[in-house]
Amino acid sequence: MCMSEIVDAAIAAFRQGNPVCLFDSDKREGETDLLFPASFAQPATMRQLRQDCGGLLFLAIGHDVGEAFGMPFLQDLHTHDALMQQYPILSELKTNDLRYDSRSAFTLSINHRETYTGITDYDRALTTRRFAELAATVVDENLSKKDAQQRMGMEFRTPGHIPVCRESEGGLLKRQGHTELAVGIARLAQLVPVVIGAEMLQPDGDSALSVNDARIWAQERGIPFLEGSEVIAALHGQEQKYGSAV
Repeated sequence: MCMSEIVDAAIAAFRQGNPVCLFDSDKREGETDLLFPASFAQPATMRQLRQDCGGLLFLAIGHDVGEAFGMPFLQDLHTHDALMQQYPILSELKTNDLRYDSRSAFTLSINHRETYTGITDYDRALTTRRFAELAATVVDENLSKKDAQQRMGMEFRTPGHIPVCRESEGGLLKRQGHTELAVGIARLAQLVPVVIGAEMLQPDGDSALSVNDARIWAQERGIPFLEGSEVIAALHGQEQKYGSAV
């Protein structure tokens, strides 16, 4: 399959609520994530991520979604002067030694208020799906940040069992992590940039599933397999065709 066919297959899969495998690059984490568009999340989605991947389930959101809700990066909270003075342990635990990046993408973790513990496949699917649906409503209706936050607070609480990772401002031009790449696929598919995923580990869990094994796994199941460079090229081509607002 040529690159355009691979990208088209991934877009078609996402639009139907089906998964895509995404390998970032050998120069970064060197990991493959299994990704689903969050608005389609069902208990079976969470079950597949949990059973077939082994890594952390996370919700990747676009910068625009993070801005709409005013969701802070945890690294910014944890390095806030006032908080570090009040809680000195934050100074000791400061993130300053990431081997693959200079900044963590994590923002708040959430549970839907109608969940019980929040960890079951049903609970995590509800949290995931409803956040994506609410994000689409907030963006489509151009709600103010105050209104968006109130709407979010009516349905969600923090901390929760769905860790959220927020795209950096500037997206893939600034950072080429799985968060930016995942929401990039959603944008290519013209979906709300909210994506649920998990890292694929080797069966013993001691390291990431190799890219070759991940590619074979995806091919055996008819799941499109993308590399980060292909997502970046496709988005760049879209911008050239339609303008930078894409």
